[in-house]
Amino acid sequence: MNTFRFPVIGALLVLLTFSLSSCDAIATVFKAGAWTGIIGVFLVVLLVWFVINRFRRP
Repeated sequence: MNTFRFPVIGALLVLLTFSLSSCDAIATVFKAGAWTGIIGVFLVVLLVWFVINRFRRP
């Protein structure tokens, strides 16, 4: 079973390499990173706002 798995995974990686250019792959990584950063900053600001409002209430 292990001897069959390596050629199949290797063939899939080669096919993936030829189907995507390096610029497209890098652009996809940066887009995901940018959206992750934007969502992370939004969640942190929301958390700080929630904590400040909890302490202000009597």
